[in-house]
Order: sequence, then structure tokens, then C-alpha cells
Amino acid sequence: MNTINDFRPEAVIIDAGSFPENPLALQWLEHQTRIVCCDGAANRFIAAGGRPWRIVGDCDSLSPQLLRDYGSIVRRNPDQETNDQTKAVSYLASKGVREIAILGATGLREDHTIGNISLLVDYLSRGIHARSYTDFGVFIPARDTQEFHCPAGTQVSIFNFGATGLSAEGLRYPLRDFTSWWQGTLNETIAPTFRIHASGPYLIFIAYP
Repeated sequence: MNTINDFRPEAVIIDAGSFPENPLALQWLEHQTRIVCCDGAANRFIAAGGRPWRIVGDCDSLSPQLLRDYGSIVRRNPDQETNDQTKAVSYLASKGVREIAILGATGLREDHTIGNISLLVDYLSRGIHARSYTDFGVFIPARDTQEFHCPAGTQVSIFNFGATGLSAEGLRYPLRDFTSWWQGTLNETIAPTFRIHASGPYLIFIAYP
């Protein structure tokens, strides 16, 4: 089942973007022990009283003090071909983790936002189910025909990443094989369940009620 609250992540990644305040996003931190901070995100998380399980990244924005104090849980990865979010995802995947909630992927620098969100589809191709939760909704990568559950009247957007045969049931506006990301935005559910038919990958944004 694909709903906002049905996900059961095995770990949470905290990016260095705008940290969410919405309880629907923050719920994933309540009972999760495997919290991975992306590099400098640890500065803010620890200052707010958080306790990361691991700190992963190239460590170019982690304070020297925290690097000394938390050296035992730092996993430095100097690879400049990937961003810190992907380094954190890859680290968790190496530990067998395949279900991941991501916080703080959006806001602040817009180029980082676009990169972080689009990477969700790349992770899915690697067998990793990662969702990104913001103050306004959740980004869910998907492939092929999928069913989603949320109240009628919920705002949703669909971003095509090469899927073909796109069509839908339960949405106000019809889908087609979009060639630009904006073409699938600003849709709305007209039933408690909507189904997307497709062959290939796409990304769903579901706004919170």
C-alpha cells in the first residue's frame, strides 16, 4: 500500500536542507535509532539535541569540534562524483538497509533540492526504497503500475522519468507520456484511491492533508 503514513523505514537520513517542522515528517525520528546525518547536517542536528547513529560525507562542512568529538561514528567518503545524500544511502545499502526516510532534502539551495529529489528514482533502480518528507508532503519514487491511497481532494504531482503508457484512475486530470517535469504537476485526487498505469519509473509528490 502506498500512503503517506504506511512507510516503515529502517533508517532516517538527515540532509543539510531546510529541516522540516511538520509532525508528519518528523514522526520518522521518534523511534528510529539509525539516524544518519549528511556531513554538515550533523552540526544542526546535534546542536538541537539529536544523537546521530552515523555521520556520512566528505566532511567538508562538519565542524572540527564535532569531527573530534564524534570521530568514532564518522564515515568519511571523499568521492566527488556523488553528493552526501547518495553517500549516506550507499552506506546504509552496504549494511543491508533498503527502506529509508529522508528529511531536509529540500529548501535552501534550489540546485541541491532538484538533485536530491531526482536521485530518489536512481535509488529505486538499485532496489532502495527511499522517500523524501518535507513540510508540505512526500516524494515517492515508483515504477510501473502502482496504487496510492489518500483522501479525495489531495494535491498530487507526477514527474515522468522515462515511463511510457502513462494513464491514471482517480485523478482529476488525465496523464500522458509527459516530456517535461512541469506537465504532470498540480493534479488532484477525486477518490480515496488513485492508480497510475505505466511502464517505467516516475516520481509522485503527495501533499499532506
